[in-house]
Amino acid sequence: MNLRDTLRGLLVRLYARRVEGHLDHAQVPKHIGVVMDGNRRWAKAAGSTTAQGHRAGADKIEEFLGWCTEADVEVVTLWLFSTDNFDRPQEELVPLFGIIEDVVRSLAADGRWRVHHVGALDLLPQGMQRAIKEAEETTAETDGILVNVAIGYGGRQEIADAVRSMILDAADKGTSMEALAESVDIETIGRHLYTGDQPDPDLVIRTSGEQRLSGFMLWQTAHSEYYFCEVFWPAFRKVDFLRALRDYAARHRRYGG
Repeated sequence: MNLRDTLRGLLVRLYARRVEGHLDHAQVPKHIGVVMDGNRRWAKAAGSTTAQGHRAGADKIEEFLGWCTEADVEVVTLWLFSTDNFDRPQEELVPLFGIIEDVVRSLAADGRWRVHHVGALDLLPQGMQRAIKEAEETTAETDGILVNVAIGYGGRQEIADAVRSMILDAADKGTSMEALAESVDIETIGRHLYTGDQPDPDLVIRTSGEQRLSGFMLWQTAHSEYYFCEVFWPAFRKVDFLRALRDYAARHRRYGG
């Protein structure tokens, strides 16, 4: 590392400390959703392989959760793999599945996080399904950030699954279709979402410069604030995280009022 890079790193750390020193923890979002985008583009820019890019993105997760712990965030939803990602070539999917499985096992072994899966579990490879179930079981009593691992997740799929679950529940109770139709409201559907017993995200962060949701938590983010960051996910720094929190705190959430 040359002198200029050293000085730049020092200035960034000093700036991060300044931003953190002015952070009002009373205005920190309690639930943050993260669209961790840009692993492949980071790898291409670094002259690395796609798998190395995904691995670098996976390595960023524990660091990010540490920042969330320091800021008193209570729930984090990490979008690790979407239903659209199944269309990628097998030579990318096979190592990616292994990396994601490692992430799930690592989160469970860490001892600081409570792991919860959101997504269509039956679409995932058997090994990953076992890793997810074991992670949820072993961390069920952990007193730490609730970490939703969104794997095999799609926003439209979630809403369809919620409606299906609601109908099946009604059928088990012997409820007629007419009575079910009369009882359907926002709260009823909300209870059947993957995150039915959780608060909706206050803030959604998307890295890599893309300014779209791509189907991320379509129902839950109706009133969320969004922060779009130019950096690729593997290069996401604490100062970028603090800027997102500062930007969030400066906004006035009116919820349509």
